[in-house]
Amino acid sequence: MSASRPRRVLVTGCAGFIGSALVGQWLRETDWQLFGVDSLGYAGLRASLIEALGDPRFSLTVADIADAAAMQALFARAQPDAVIHLAAESHVDRSLEGPAPFIHTNLVGMAVLLDAARSHVDTLDADRRAAFRFVNVSTDEVFGALGASGRFDEASRHAPNSPYSATKAGADHLARAWHRSYGLPVITTYSPNNYGPRQLPEKLIPRVITAALAGEPLPIYGSGQQVREWLHVEDHAAALRAALLHGRVGESYCIGGGIEHSNLQLVQQLCALLDLRRPERAPHAGLIRHVDDRPGHDWRYALDGTKFARDTGWTASREFAAGLQETVDWYLANPDWLAAATASLAAATGQRPPSITAR
Repeated sequence: MSASRPRRVLVTGCAGFIGSALVGQWLRETDWQLFGVDSLGYAGLRASLIEALGDPRFSLTVADIADAAAMQALFARAQPDAVIHLAAESHVDRSLEGPAPFIHTNLVGMAVLLDAARSHVDTLDADRRAAFRFVNVSTDEVFGALGASGRFDEASRHAPNSPYSATKAGADHLARAWHRSYGLPVITTYSPNNYGPRQLPEKLIPRVITAALAGEPLPIYGSGQQVREWLHVEDHAAALRAALLHGRVGESYCIGGGIEHSNLQLVQQLCALLDLRRPERAPHAGLIRHVDDRPGHDWRYALDGTKFARDTGWTASREFAAGLQETVDWYLANPDWLAAATASLAAATGQRPPSITAR
């Protein structure tokens, strides 16, 4: 690829939470051409891409990544220099209720996409082939659960405990196999729980906000002492750019957020922030209810980001307390987006999620 030509990047799952944040940030901070693909299922919202859709450097293709013909056509049209693969079914509770969509998107979709990328790379000249990257965005959940201490690193074995994490672990193995068998230049990243604007209200933070504002109970699985590590979605978007630009082909990287909270602690923090902003319903913590734990609920996740920081120079820039306040304020200031997201979720499920958990 010519150093003077802007990169052309294919972003899967571009209308989802992380994908839309990445598209917005990269359009603001680079001169790259971005080609987004999303099936626009319940978790992919056009409303999350309003600003990007007005930018001539972004185009959206509505397609299923498991559709081989559609992916081959997309690669031929976009002629990407890189792929950021974010498209996934990602909600643990849904995977417990019905694993089939997770197998379809996370496994079949991954295999189709890898094969389309391999065919595309075979058409490139030597310089572009050498510069091409396929960034597979994975999750800390593929490693299973930790006890009270320690952190997962790149040498940790995959030990998934839910259909969701099992399909993501399988996708990681497919990515490794395409690299080792076919020479596809793959980089895999693992991130902790993300938070920030435009996250669907089936996930913990927006779910708490929407339920608490409506005066609804906040049911928490078990004791609520399960611990999760947190990373702002804008920091994650910046980390993925660092992985693309500076990561080593064939390597995997843990993107550590460094901030850990139990589910109960986080819900209590959110309730305190809502007490300040909506005092007429305070105390919101009075809405917390403990319910039976879900099957196979992992106790703790945490990642050691030493290798990633060393290879790329990336570090998280957002302080958690400020980031959480900004996130709450964004949801309060964007009721139209929240209404659209809630409607999409209700249309897909017929009801809101029954309980609150961080994945």
